[in-house]
Amino acid sequence: MSRFSPFETSLWYATAEPAPKTRALDESITADVAIVGAGYSGLTTALELARKGVSVVVLEAMEAGFGGSGRNAGHCTPTFTHYSLGELRKMLGEPWAERLIQRQTRANDRVGAMIRDYQIACEWQQNGYVMGALQPSTVRRLEEKVDEYNAAGARTRLLDADEAREITGSPRLMAGWLHEEGGHLNPLGYARGLARAVMQEGARLYTSSPAKSVEREGGRWRVATPKGAVSAEKVIFATGAYTVDGWPKLDQTFKIMRVFVAATQPLSEETRRKVLPRNTTMHDGRGDIYVYKYNREGRIVASMFPMGRRGRDLAYTRKVLGDRLTWLHPDIAEEIRWEYLWFGELDMQYRTVPRLYDLAPGVVGLTGLSGRGVPTGSMLGGILAEWAMDVPGKDLALRLEPQRAAPFYMGFGPQLSLRYHRARDWLEAKRAGAALPPHA
Repeated sequence: MSRFSPFETSLWYATAEPAPKTRALDESITADVAIVGAGYSGLTTALELARKGVSVVVLEAMEAGFGGSGRNAGHCTPTFTHYSLGELRKMLGEPWAERLIQRQTRANDRVGAMIRDYQIACEWQQNGYVMGALQPSTVRRLEEKVDEYNAAGARTRLLDADEAREITGSPRLMAGWLHEEGGHLNPLGYARGLARAVMQEGARLYTSSPAKSVEREGGRWRVATPKGAVSAEKVIFATGAYTVDGWPKLDQTFKIMRVFVAATQPLSEETRRKVLPRNTTMHDGRGDIYVYKYNREGRIVASMFPMGRRGRDLAYTRKVLGDRLTWLHPDIAEEIRWEYLWFGELDMQYRTVPRLYDLAPGVVGLTGLSGRGVPTGSMLGGILAEWAMDVPGKDLALRLEPQRAAPFYMGFGPQLSLRYHRARDWLEAKRAGAALPPHA
């Protein structure tokens, strides 16, 4: 696993509830369904199936939540990135687009219910999400978001400058888009809580048990690990960006893009009264994404994408993070120290929509979450469970498709897109005479 960023350096690893006690698979066992990967998608699939009496085994190469599920920024915003809902409808076609839109926009209902029903200690807060507007062109785009997301059943509204400042504490915003159902949590605590729930419902979870191969044997599938094996009727790969072995070339169906997350020291009560006073999640609205929120200790947890020196030079990276935060919130009087800084990997698809691959009769693979994190990973479990329960492919919310490698341009396309949106914001701000944040 050396190809992936360190796991133990994150704030979440330091503060999440302890992982449930598990062991490696060291024998041959049987199950109805074998799930490879104990992130949100794999665990919610297992939970859904176990509650319906299906015999389930989950195999995890490291520990539950090791991948993106345990190291993301903890934002829980049931939306789509990069594409509008209208663009998604054109791109995916019907009924697929409408089914996926309904699943995604209601995903926080599912997250909140699982946290409630299984008493998962993960710092869950559902105080809304604000995407800000720092220039007039962004205001127009936010107005469109209100219309399309409300039409899909979400609770959102446009904020004027005064209300945007009241909710976020930032005097820089000309307007804001408030998604009232947005939330945030400790992502590793949530993953570990899902793992406990899966075991509570009778599914078997084995950690330190990577799937090395899958072969047909006696009408079933044999999933081999270093010291054991699972014989199952169906197999689901839900390993996302952390796919390594198990199925040939599944790790070529996406391209890796890195993201970094950082956390400040616990901030003073005075600062917290001025910065995000309602404990919302905040996106400053720029294409060069800067998203932040609090954890339970009062630390600001912020995320950005590496670009040039940012992400390589850690001292400079901390400076960029701090300068952006204090520019957005000039009322901050105390020194900002970024005490944690860690990285994660995203499995990027050009559509930024997950892909469900029909690998063989009785075997599917799911990759391409493209950084959508908590809500997407959680709602996908329902789709995968329906496939395992023999819901016809034509009735699923994701189209079953043949496995295919990601286009070569995905190796550089996401970074180019990030730079394009950064340049667009710069030009639009200059034309409008709007202020630009530091390092823009």
